[in-house]
Amino acid sequence: MKINKIEMFGIIFAAITLIADFIFFRGENIFYFIFAIALIICALPFLIYLIVGAGEEKEKEEMFLEFARDLVEGVKSGVPISKSIMNVKDKNYGALSAHIQKMANQISLGIPVKDSFDIFARDIGNTTIMRAVNLIKEAEQTGGNIEVILSSVADSISTIEKLKKERESAIYSLVVQGYIIYLIFIIIVLVMQFKILPMTTGMTNLGTIGDVGLSTSSISAEDLSTPFLYLLITQGLFAGLIIGKLSSGSLKAGIKHSVILIIMAVIISTGAQLFV
Repeated sequence: MKINKIEMFGIIFAAITLIADFIFFRGENIFYFIFAIALIICALPFLIYLIVGAGEEKEKEEMFLEFARDLVEGVKSGVPISKSIMNVKDKNYGALSAHIQKMANQISLGIPVKDSFDIFARDIGNTTIMRAVNLIKEAEQTGGNIEVILSSVADSISTIEKLKKERESAIYSLVVQGYIIYLIFIIIVLVMQFKILPMTTGMTNLGTIGDVGLSTSSISAEDLSTPFLYLLITQGLFAGLIIGKLSSGSLKAGIKHSVILIIMAVIISTGAQLFV
């Protein structure tokens, strides 16, 4: 995975913050809070990259649908597909504009349409677009009815986009419920840490039964703060992956939800430990 300048800056700044935290605040309550802030600084650029990347993928699919429809119109008027690509190369297709211009330039240099489409699909790396491109280039290579193929491809992509939007709309309430349930879980853990556990502090030597002594060691909220934090992080990781799987159909899409939930848990838990 390539790391851009912003992500590298976040890593360096987080490392400096962690070093300062270990030097000046180790052993104090504020130590964990600053530690959490440093982790967030490190993770935030990557989270932004995931969100922006997901938006770009969606835009590519929408713009490819527009591109396919323009090719359909050109082929219907009797223009070869290679000429149709040349005619639309200057049109604004958002994230696909540079790729379409590159393909048009390759065709103008004499590179076959099939090879240009191969490079186009490989550069974009989108599964939906790669499938559509395979159909288009096979139809162009075998001399099939390219107009019908292009129309079918455009209709197929349009249907996929509609189904994705319907799925996102239907699953939105489940995503919101997932976040609400996780917040409730955080509250329950904090109540246990700061209200229930302190009640057990100082409870020792409750009694004996025969030769067996019953005792409860002194327990404080600080003693279990780290295990509780690990519990919240683990829960946030898997809850985010599940939310992503439900909403987008892939665990990769759930990474951003996991990061968001973990950030929420770390900030709330360490902040509560510092101020409560």
